[in-house]
Amino acid sequence: MARGLANCAVCGEPLQYLNEAQDVVCAVCGAPDVGRCVCACGHYVCDACHRSAGVDAVMEACRATDERNPIVLANVIMEDARIYPNGPEHHSLVGAVLLACYSNSGGEVDLEAALEELKSRSMQVPGGTCGYWGCCGAAISAGQFFSVVSGCTPLEAEPWAQAARLTSDILGRIADVGGPRCCKRTCFIAIETAVQHVERELGVAMELPERTTCTFMSGNAQCRRRGCPYFPA
Repeated sequence: MARGLANCAVCGEPLQYLNEAQDVVCAVCGAPDVGRCVCACGHYVCDACHRSAGVDAVMEACRATDERNPIVLANVIMEDARIYPNGPEHHSLVGAVLLACYSNSGGEVDLEAALEELKSRSMQVPGGTCGYWGCCGAAISAGQFFSVVSGCTPLEAEPWAQAARLTSDILGRIADVGGPRCCKRTCFIAIETAVQHVERELGVAMELPERTTCTFMSGNAQCRRRGCPYFPA
């Protein structure tokens, strides 16, 4: 599948996002589906095909790293050819890099088990949630990370509130910057906010760069450029 601009993964034509779902067939695996995103030539790629290789890349990198800075780790993974400019693989990336760097920074967690749990939860979040649900998958992924390391369940009190506050803070920052969607921008926002939240609530200090700068602008036709806080100065 093509990996260039954030267009069709099959032919590279621009994508069309529909207000109403329609019956579609994945151009890669042939499975019937109900979807809202097709290209100008009518191609549809299901979430499973879109993200399977990318999620594998995320998990491989997070198992092997000794990095304490999740922005640095995220940038390394985003350079992998298996990661698209935009797509639901980012819904796993945020939580996974936070887990790896949390563990490397002294956080008490069984990393292998935590990554598997994060993968299971994040794979349930479909593509396009930022527009169709009003809740970006990057924020959800950060919340899943916090729930995993804090042992949060629906019956907890303090971790429940802390997880909700984290996703709320991330969504507020994402909304303040505005659209349209950019998975790199929202990942950076989610990671930065989560690192600050974890140090405050759990006492584990991960690292952050002095300034986060995006290098992926050429892959996103909708890049806001100087309207994005991560655009190079």
